[in-house]
Amino acid sequence: MLNLTITALREAYRKGLRPAEVVREIDRRVDARGDDSVWIHRIPLADLLTRAEHLEANPDLPLYGIPFALKDNIDVAGLPTTAGCPAFRYVAERTAPVVERLLAAGAILIGKTNLDQFATGLVGTRSPYGVPSCVFDERYIAGGSSSGSAVAVAAALVSFALGTDTAGSGRVPAAFNAIVGLKPSHGLLSTAGVVPACHTLDCVSVFALTCQDARQVLEVAGETPVLRGPVVPAGAPFRFGVPVAAQLEFFGDVEAAELYRLAQERLVGMGGERVEIDFAPFQAAAQLLYGGPWVAERLAAVGEFLFAHPGEIHPVVSEIISSGSRFSAVDAFRGLYRLEELKEAASHQWKQMDMLVLPTTGTTYTKAEVEAEPIKLNTNLGYYTNFVNLMDLCALALPAGLRPNGLPFGIQFIAPAFNDRSLSTLGETFLVGTADSNADPSLVRLAVVGAHLSGQPLNYQLTERHARLVRACRTADNYRLYALAGTVPPKPGLVRDPDLNGQGIEVEVWAMTGEAFGSFVAAVPEPLVIGTLVLEDGERVKGFLCEPYAIADAREITYFEGWRAYLADLSGG
Repeated sequence: MLNLTITALREAYRKGLRPAEVVREIDRRVDARGDDSVWIHRIPLADLLTRAEHLEANPDLPLYGIPFALKDNIDVAGLPTTAGCPAFRYVAERTAPVVERLLAAGAILIGKTNLDQFATGLVGTRSPYGVPSCVFDERYIAGGSSSGSAVAVAAALVSFALGTDTAGSGRVPAAFNAIVGLKPSHGLLSTAGVVPACHTLDCVSVFALTCQDARQVLEVAGETPVLRGPVVPAGAPFRFGVPVAAQLEFFGDVEAAELYRLAQERLVGMGGERVEIDFAPFQAAAQLLYGGPWVAERLAAVGEFLFAHPGEIHPVVSEIISSGSRFSAVDAFRGLYRLEELKEAASHQWKQMDMLVLPTTGTTYTKAEVEAEPIKLNTNLGYYTNFVNLMDLCALALPAGLRPNGLPFGIQFIAPAFNDRSLSTLGETFLVGTADSNADPSLVRLAVVGAHLSGQPLNYQLTERHARLVRACRTADNYRLYALAGTVPPKPGLVRDPDLNGQGIEVEVWAMTGEAFGSFVAAVPEPLVIGTLVLEDGERVKGFLCEPYAIADAREITYFEGWRAYLADLSGG
């Protein structure tokens, strides 16, 4: 299975992979998923191949051959822009500057993605083009409004995708699909050529598989690379703020609350100092976005179209945007004055912390639940996100573990504007676990490759031992993978071959206490054994290996480069 991180693709290109091979594989993957409601417009394969062939003359471009997707409220010359509304559709005459820079850097646009209509919603269900699903469970929402962009990345259809973020649309879908969501400082990425939601607040956002990838896209796409120095020097102690307990809200999701607590413990292990702050001014600002005059800015953006085509607008979107008519110019000024008061109150909290660490959302919902209560549940999802643009902050959404049912939980790092690079650096350390110098020696890191992966039938054996997911990565390039015969549930066998020069096998690294590890190992059945695995970055961890005798009648599946890809092939995609 082709690894689509920017770092991995660059290395594969260096070894001889061609961009045409990448776009053919992506086209196959997209077709294999069928009607998943991710795409509004796909670039034809013939055009992708032409683009790929033209790029081969410039292999040193910073994003050479890197496939990406684009939320369909961002213009590309000659392509339709719908903003999730077929009647609004127009063919763009110019390409948005942020996209021009990516294309000039060698990136390959695969297509334009689905969204909550007019970027109004955090649920991802308000689109006539269908409802994308969470990649972990199709019964659950993907999050919005940048639903299609997030799923395209999480489903390994592209390396990165652009979304937009006004109320959290670049972060909520990242949390629901366990990827990275970067909400840059306002002004770092141009919003020219973007259908506005709230023009004064809108930001173009980046979905990626790693913090490093998101940062690289930001640096290439940005027209004003004014990134301040880090909040704290790399490796130095830092202070992270969390709301006092009474101000936390998980809407009954006790598993999310526990994962948030564990994330804080991990930050302490990285050298962070936990500081309780008063979240009240931030939450009061969040309520202004839809409960105050800023909703009138949405009406200013698309109100003329809404009133001319009332039957073409999603009813929930119409209700929200139309409500902006109740605000007057006096209300707008009063709202601005109130926001300045809240920023001043928040400034006292910022004196105590270098960054604010919050859940991205307090919980998640099924599609059926959102259909039953579309506005209330959407409001719940914005509890921790709606204030960020109003208060001129930058944010980075990160995966932070899985619930026992396999659904992901996410947190966000938030800091004053132009501290994007610092958040990215801390995010990288968080996702790797802890820096070597701060690693908890009492925890054992275990790589799993098959039935213990997230969402697979034996994953509970990790979660019931309170193991936490540290990262998803690959082995070194000299491992072979086999589908073992007669195992229940089906299991793979991993065998090291010193003479192999492959692409590595996808694994997840989990961390658990020594006691938990001991009980886990005791339950491992033959022919599997726990040995030492070498990962793609050279780290050595404990992991599943297979005794050589068992591969005599096993099918080699190394070319799938991972157990999930093999299972998907068995099921027809």
